[in-house]
Amino acid sequence: MSNFIREELEKEREWVDTQLSLVCSQKPKNIPSRLWESMVYSLMAGGKRLRPILCIKAAETMGADRKEILPMALAFEMIHTASLIHDDLPAMDNDSLRRGKPTNHIIFGETLAILAGDALLAWGFEYPLFHLNRGNIPAERIIKAFSIFSQAIGPSGICGGQVLDTDPQSYQDNADFVLRIARQKTAVLIQSSVTVGAILAGAPALAVDAFEKYGEHLGLAFQIVDDILDVTATAKVLGKTPGKDAQQEKNTFVTVWGIAEARRRALEESERARDALNLIDMPTSFFQDLAIFLSERSC
Repeated sequence: MSNFIREELEKEREWVDTQLSLVCSQKPKNIPSRLWESMVYSLMAGGKRLRPILCIKAAETMGADRKEILPMALAFEMIHTASLIHDDLPAMDNDSLRRGKPTNHIIFGETLAILAGDALLAWGFEYPLFHLNRGNIPAERIIKAFSIFSQAIGPSGICGGQVLDTDPQSYQDNADFVLRIARQKTAVLIQSSVTVGAILAGAPALAVDAFEKYGEHLGLAFQIVDDILDVTATAKVLGKTPGKDAQQEKNTFVTVWGIAEARRRALEESERARDALNLIDMPTSFFQDLAIFLSERSC
């Protein structure tokens, strides 16, 4: 199973990378060259492309054409990349390595890094709105999808999660607080990517709710494993600096539970994700296998 899902993810990652390359192949008018260079540097730096893959796969599961959903899927990668650029800034996690390459502000300076992140955030709305509007997806689905998309990004989503993760006055020393950070900072974008894909495909409410629950538990499992890898993996394997959480004295699933219990909880969240799929009356083997794979990943 692990080889199958690994090969499937690699195939989908390559496809998403090809589509991103096409989008980035020509600079749109009026964008300053250095800003565009900074945006494209981080957007094309690699990565799992998990969020766009989830969006595409959920839509396809519910009968949609991936090419119609593609603009929204790419928007999730734009938003995710923007959050990584800002996350790495000296005022945030102050990291110099991301996806195996120097972080954006190391190459372009803090000013351009901030503006590149802002620009990708805005482009994550502009690009799909323009392209989805030219397709066959009903307007009411697009509006509903963007409502979830924007909530995932805003103050109750990844922006709020980043505050909880970095602001000392917001810290709470308990497991519930670590779960809250994980839900807002990591799980919410994974959850919304799979949910939005289902919505754009016209999935019934029961299936949308099932994908939403699946995405939440998948995102939590992903973050728990991320915390484990931060203390067990090398920079070469991770593509980013390990041990940052300990250096910054952050509460993580490992500091709260220890490695063994964190592993158990990751598997538990994976099982909850898989259970949520029982309400979807369509083949969901990809999502079933993905939940196991991500909870056991080593990079």
